[in-house]
Amino acid sequence: MMLFPPFEVIEWLNSQFENDNDAWGHRYPLARECAFRREEEERIAQKKRLLYIEIENTAAKTIDEDFEVFYLFVRNNVACKLANDIKDNPKYSTVEEPYMIEEKLVEQGKFDTSKYTTMGTFFQELTGSVHKLYQWEYETYKSRYKTLLDQYVDDLVANWILDKLSPTVLKQYEELMEEELTVKTLRPILGDYVKALQSDYFLELEKEYVEDLVRLASIPFEITIHQQQYDEDLEGRERRKQEELAEIQRLKEEEARMVEDIFGREYSPSTGRNIRYVLHIGETNTGKTHHALEQMKKAKTGLYLAPLRLLALEVYEKLNKEGVPCGLKTGEEEKEVEGANHLSCTVEMFHEKSFFDIVVIDEAQMIADKDRGFSWYKAITKANATEVHIIGSWNAREMIVQLLGNSQIEIHEYTRDIPLVVEKKEFNIKHTKKGDALVCFSRRRVLETASKLENDGHSVSMIYGSMPPETRQKQIDRFNMRETTVIVATDAIGMGLNLPIRRIVFLENEKFDGTRRRRLTSQEIKQIAGRAGRKGIYDVGKVAFTKDIRTMERLLEQEDILISTFAIAPTSSIFERFQKYHRDLSKFFELWYKFESPKGTKKASLSEERELYATIRDTEVEGRLSMMDLYGFLHLPFSKKDPELIKQWRETMFAIVKGKDLPEPITKEGTLEELELSYKALGLHLLFLYRLGRGTEAIYWERLRAKISDHVHERLKTDVKALTKKCRSCGKILPWDFHFPICDACHAHKKRRHDHYYEGYQ
Repeated sequence: MMLFPPFEVIEWLNSQFENDNDAWGHRYPLARECAFRREEEERIAQKKRLLYIEIENTAAKTIDEDFEVFYLFVRNNVACKLANDIKDNPKYSTVEEPYMIEEKLVEQGKFDTSKYTTMGTFFQELTGSVHKLYQWEYETYKSRYKTLLDQYVDDLVANWILDKLSPTVLKQYEELMEEELTVKTLRPILGDYVKALQSDYFLELEKEYVEDLVRLASIPFEITIHQQQYDEDLEGRERRKQEELAEIQRLKEEEARMVEDIFGREYSPSTGRNIRYVLHIGETNTGKTHHALEQMKKAKTGLYLAPLRLLALEVYEKLNKEGVPCGLKTGEEEKEVEGANHLSCTVEMFHEKSFFDIVVIDEAQMIADKDRGFSWYKAITKANATEVHIIGSWNAREMIVQLLGNSQIEIHEYTRDIPLVVEKKEFNIKHTKKGDALVCFSRRRVLETASKLENDGHSVSMIYGSMPPETRQKQIDRFNMRETTVIVATDAIGMGLNLPIRRIVFLENEKFDGTRRRRLTSQEIKQIAGRAGRKGIYDVGKVAFTKDIRTMERLLEQEDILISTFAIAPTSSIFERFQKYHRDLSKFFELWYKFESPKGTKKASLSEERELYATIRDTEVEGRLSMMDLYGFLHLPFSKKDPELIKQWRETMFAIVKGKDLPEPITKEGTLEELELSYKALGLHLLFLYRLGRGTEAIYWERLRAKISDHVHERLKTDVKALTKKCRSCGKILPWDFHFPICDACHAHKKRRHDHYYEGYQ
């Protein structure tokens, strides 16, 4: 418009008519007539505007005055419709997910009005029809009643207001619009007013009680009578609301008392027991466990509680080798040794009623672990012995002392004889030397790194979490016997393994903790780095990092943050008290979630148990087993993230309750992953056998599992060197230290497709 040349009216008039009177004489009357016509049109338009304003004012006034009268009509109409629907229509449900038409509708008989409170609860029911809202789905009564109410209010208000308009307005409308004012022509004028009423009335309708409307349907409509009934129902509704709120509060208080009774002071620290406690507190690799075990060996009876099955197995073999008969119990295996008065267990196998002269509890700082910590809490506070040796890190000392209350406590502190030295130069894989332990934080990265080192001429042992413990021990033995010169491991190396390691190398400064990828904590770095150095072999322990050396060194030297909370989990006495009130685990999980953890404690999430429970909830498994037995099976220590193992667990549970033979675990001897999964499947089968007291039958499966473990060990020795890292998308071979599962080209292609999709979407 700015570039458009201006139109000069005077110049145009002069050029057209100044010297042409005839043309002007012809044009002037036409222009005059057009001007008068426009004035008339504007006058009529103004009259129409004023007329619409008058109609709208009348509508607004009428709606304001008769708002409740309209609702009485609506209420009566809905009441009659509701009574007929409840009388004539069946109740439906879907087999699976409600509303989606892929699921089958099932009739469930007639409606029972006592099952509903407000109309809002009834509106969730299905009508049996299909309609398209956001997609094709089953229609609910809410959708149907909303449609019916909107139509009824539209007709009611339009007719009502049409009767309220004066004859003058009606006549004026007919003259101006050249048609009669009817309900149909009045609706567009009332549009916004009616929409507001429809919304208000439906919200009010949802609050109505079903039984009030059903009763109302039998009362003939008369405004005075229905107004009186509505007032009474409003009073009754308010009274009922207060009663419901009072009932909710009563139930809430009753539940709070029940939660207090069930959980109560179950987790209060001890006030002192007639036991001598010996605390072995210090850094990693300082001989704490060795000193405690030496005392246990001298006792007539002894119990060692380990954080890992591998460590329980190591102590079992060590004591028997040294002439101290010792049994083994880990949940997946039980080995009885003739004449044994000592027992090596995983901490979860602790039983408070068994007495020992000396109990040794290893890695006590694990008390803070959110999922397993309660096993340490129970062992520390419930150990039945003359003397209890507790082994832990510096940061656990204060918490353990607090838990032991006024008991007799003797504390031994340990410091490293071998200094730790952080190398100032960033580590490169080419710098790998004999005696190094390279640490990363996934099985995949361990195998890829080991493959790179093997191809560079190193002989390598490997340690990672999902590796069978027997295989792990053989890998450790190869390193100890100098068959291999380098170890590649996850942080599993940081717990209880004493190896002749010259240098710990952190290939990564971050790890995925199950929720997010985060930087290593000071305590994690210390736990792993502490494995460097071996008295008489390496009198200096070295630590190296691939990047951020200053930051990681500062974390290594940082003062320990004291453990301020310990983990708690359900106990047998809690279950006993719970069963005074309820008998199903779903309610137990609900109350556990509501239970407020006492100060200084944190609850086990029980998320894995809840997810596993969901697979057998409301089945004969739940119906036939006692709650304690069922929870025991839910709590079996196996990998609950693996679909194949969950399937095996579920099938075994059904076999148990049906009295059938337990399904045999599926074993495959193909890839390394299949062998490791087979080992886990056999381990789960053994957990069931030992829990069911079928130890003799377990012997065969233990032998088979040992064979699988041997296969894993041999496969690691032969296959790792040939391992190549490939792009998950195109199969292209990638560098061993490439950080992503797909190559750059595939990532760029995927990004282009992603961007193109969103461009099209926009």
